[in-house]
Amino acid sequence: MSFPTSECLRKATGRAKSDVANKLVSMFLHDLSRKIVATTRLAVTDVKYANDVEAAFGDRCCYCSRHLEADRVAIEHLEGMNRFRLGLHIPGNVLLACKRCNAEKRRDDQLGHLALAASGWESFLSHDSSRCGSACKSCEYWRQIWPNANARGQQMTDARDRIVAFRSRYSESLRWTGGASGSLRPVVDSLYRNCQKFATDEIKKTVEGAFAELQAGIGASASSDDDTVAQHL
Repeated sequence: MSFPTSECLRKATGRAKSDVANKLVSMFLHDLSRKIVATTRLAVTDVKYANDVEAAFGDRCCYCSRHLEADRVAIEHLEGMNRFRLGLHIPGNVLLACKRCNAEKRRDDQLGHLALAASGWESFLSHDSSRCGSACKSCEYWRQIWPNANARGQQMTDARDRIVAFRSRYSESLRWTGGASGSLRPVVDSLYRNCQKFATDEIKKTVEGAFAELQAGIGASASSDDDTVAQHL
C-alpha cells in the first residue's frame, strides 16, 4: 500500500496543541490590527481600499494572475498572521489570492527562518527553481503553473513588482508592519508558549475528571446490563 496512512494519522494526532496556540496568536494579531485601524482610520473593508486592490490586480490572483472565482478566492495576508511572520490585518498587507496560491504560500509562512527572502510573500515568489533542490514543493508548484523557465521567472518578477508598487501606497501601514516584526516577536513567542502550556495543563486536568466520570458511567451501565441478563436466565 503506497498511501502513508500511519504518517498521516501521526500528524493529525500531534497537531492539536500547536493549533490552539496558533489560533490564539492569530486572534491577538487580529485584535491588535483593530486598534491600529482605529488609529490610522483606514480599514481593509473600506471602499477606497477595495478600489485600490481592484485597480492594481483586477480580478486576478495577486501571485499567479489567474482569474479569481467567487468560491475559490482567499483573503491573503502578504505577511502571514502567525508567530513567525507577525502579519497584520491592515491595508497594504491584505490582498486576494486564489486558494491554491494561498495554501502553497503557507509552506514558507510556517517556517521560522526563510532562506530565499526576508518576508513570506517574497519568499513564495522566489521559488523559481533556480535556488532550491529538485525536491522543493514550492518550486514544483510554480513549474506546474509556468513550465517554461523564462516565462516563469518573468511572471514571478512581475508579480513581485506589482505587490511592491501596491504596498508603497500604504507607507503608514508598512511602518506598523515593520514595527510588529521588529518588536513583537518576544511578546508573541511568550503568548504562544503560555497558550500551549495552558492548553496542555487544562486539557490534562479536564481529561482526568471526564475519564473518571465516563468510566464510572460505563461501569454502571455494564452492571445494569449484567443484571438484566441475569433476570432473563
